[in-house]
Amino acid sequence: MRRLLGIRDARVFLLGWGVSMFGDSAMFLVLGIWAKDLTHSNSAAGLVFFVLALPGLFSPLAGLAVDRMRKRPLLIGVNCFMAVAILALLFVHGRGDLWLIYVIAALYGAAGSVLYSARSAFMTVMLPGDLLGDANAVFATIREGLRLLSPLLGAGLYAAFGGGVVAIADAATFAVVAVAVTFVRTPEPQPVREAHHLLTELAAGVRHVFATLPLKQIMLTTGVCLLVVGFAETLIFAVVDSGLHRQPSFLGVLESLQGLGAIVGGVTAAAALRRFGDVRLVGIGMALFAAGDATFATHSLALVALGFAVAGFGLAWLIVGYATSIQVRTPQRLQGRVASTGDTIVRVPQTVSIALGAGLVTVIDYRVLVAIMAAVLIGCAAYLLTRRAEAPAQTAELPPVVSAEPLLSPPQT
Repeated sequence: MRRLLGIRDARVFLLGWGVSMFGDSAMFLVLGIWAKDLTHSNSAAGLVFFVLALPGLFSPLAGLAVDRMRKRPLLIGVNCFMAVAILALLFVHGRGDLWLIYVIAALYGAAGSVLYSARSAFMTVMLPGDLLGDANAVFATIREGLRLLSPLLGAGLYAAFGGGVVAIADAATFAVVAVAVTFVRTPEPQPVREAHHLLTELAAGVRHVFATLPLKQIMLTTGVCLLVVGFAETLIFAVVDSGLHRQPSFLGVLESLQGLGAIVGGVTAAAALRRFGDVRLVGIGMALFAAGDATFATHSLALVALGFAVAGFGLAWLIVGYATSIQVRTPQRLQGRVASTGDTIVRVPQTVSIALGAGLVTVIDYRVLVAIMAAVLIGCAAYLLTRRAEAPAQTAELPPVVSAEPLLSPPQT
């Protein structure tokens, strides 16, 4: 970690993106709470997260665009666009304006697909392969650890001043990351345009995933998990309302506890990655996430709070293992498409499960859905934990990195 933070561009990039994650973490929760308050419907709130996930169906196109373009200007442009677009939420004043929340959620999801692939690919240019796990651990710590503050701050700002103030603050965070990426000095090689048919280029990421056994195991198993994990996006409102008898804004407190667990998970993830490998790290993360989610079936505030913390810890390990696996097992020319393939493989089932959850929670006791989630997660974790470990085969294919600061260690999800 000391070596990573000794690289100037890494510090600038991590700081800028950390600010953006703060805004995202607050805004995602506020969009759901806002929809709940406008409609008094758990399903309407859950559908916000469905719309957020829906653009992931088109991630392969985003990945191809990322591989064809220079990542740095792409990152700057998309963040600037979102800084302006998010301000449309200032026009939401009543239930009749609910559609605007869904439009912004859709734009958030579409921008997220591009930014995820572009950021992942750019990190492999900016950092050496042996620091990718550390950088991903920092991102996981920042992103999930922000649950300590951003949900409370976002929910608090929303309760005190309304969603418009949260939207303005979020727009500012998009601007910050755009400025930060502007100041990154790492030279970026010109993308190589492949002389293939469009469909062949789009399929290249999928072919690589299915030809690389550990990537296939991680992605497909995570996809199976997300066939049920999406239930949580809706049923957590039922947990807070029916299980704990609290107001929707209390979810901000629980999300902050998840962040506390994620901080510990993120700090330990890089070391765990070196010890267990990416496949088993994802499996352990799934098992811990299942254990945490299982507590949602109880009416005990203490158990649910502990469950959120455990789930946060497991989620951090899962994310670090998943993202690092893509980066170190994929050649540079395919980084965007493989990242977007992974995004699609997890977002499609997530989108389906969020939609199902929004409907099922109205006719099935939410505790039954919790039990289904836990059972599937445990099964997937057991599968990954029994696989034979394989060292990354593609690391050597990553291009050499030219350090912008030659006196530092040569320069990654």
